[in-house]
Amino acid sequence: MATTPEVALQLRSTVTHEGVLEVTLVEVAVPIPSENEVLVRVEASPINPSDLGLLLAGADTASAVKVTGGPFPVLRAPLEASALRALAGRVGQSMPVGNEGAGTVLAAGASPGAQALLGRSVSMAGGAMYSQFRSVDAAQCLVLPEGTPARRGASSFVNPLTALGMVETMRLEGHQALVHTAAASNLGQMLVKLCREESVPLVNIVRKPEQKNLLLSLGAQYVCDSSEATFMSDLIAALEQTSATLAFDATGGGTLASQILTAMEAAANAAGAAYSRYGSTTYKQVYIYGGLDRGPTMLTRSFGFSWGVGGWLLTPFLQKVGPEATAALRERVAKGLDTTFASAYAGEISLFDLLEPEVIRAVARQATGEKYLLVPHTL
Repeated sequence: MATTPEVALQLRSTVTHEGVLEVTLVEVAVPIPSENEVLVRVEASPINPSDLGLLLAGADTASAVKVTGGPFPVLRAPLEASALRALAGRVGQSMPVGNEGAGTVLAAGASPGAQALLGRSVSMAGGAMYSQFRSVDAAQCLVLPEGTPARRGASSFVNPLTALGMVETMRLEGHQALVHTAAASNLGQMLVKLCREESVPLVNIVRKPEQKNLLLSLGAQYVCDSSEATFMSDLIAALEQTSATLAFDATGGGTLASQILTAMEAAANAAGAAYSRYGSTTYKQVYIYGGLDRGPTMLTRSFGFSWGVGGWLLTPFLQKVGPEATAALRERVAKGLDTTFASAYAGEISLFDLLEPEVIRAVARQATGEKYLLVPHTL
């Protein structure tokens, strides 16, 4: 095994008492793995939307500046007072970032499970992945297929398991089809391929014609463009054909959740349900799982009384289905890393790059086709 240094770099995010976000690098001791842990040289880690909430804390990246003078530069960006109130629980705390990553196991604890991973390429989840080295429990690791580079396995947790979790949630809650917004994302493309494999009807909502064309090229059957004048009629028609009554919304704010519920109600009424002044008895559910629109979620009550709007996160879902089901889902991901669950990146960046204002602004855009991969050992 290659020798490891005593200290290494880790990215940290801090919200100060003055209402400023500070992103910087710190030197941390390289951990020694305990009984059932492994030490992984982190070679790739994606920058997911779910990472940006902790990394950027809603700061105004347009006003971000780099401050030099210490051992490492500091990226500073102001926070609005309203955002600071919501962040009271983390003010003054230097927090590590990064939900998932992949790399090579360099050292292992004494347990057989840990020892079995020595020298293997693994993907892992558990936080603090924007680090050069990470010690995690062996059970948190997914062994990558032989010859799979870390870059290809880095995104094997958040997006693939979210796509699988959406389909499983649909089944657990008794729905028969799905609606997905911001559907041209990496996650959305995975969901299109997964639903085709599973024969699950999927209604995709996008915001641009080129996004619609992208999903159609992947074999999507129903794609509705919210920028088109016919969006609502197109959506209602797709819902009539699929009977989709469950939606996962990545935008969060604005009126889209309300439009989806309204279209579901119209589709239910078109199916011949008896008239009731309380609306149809068909239950309609929208789960908000992202925050591309940071504004308020606005509902116009035109969809009866049989409906729900709530939040959905991957970790609580995995806790609900249990470790055995989670392990089975992860094995399925491993088999589909080059197909169903393949990820694409706009570019690779280093830990130091994340301290550059222009880079952090590009990362914060969360635009389709502009997902970045962090390579922690690149200088």
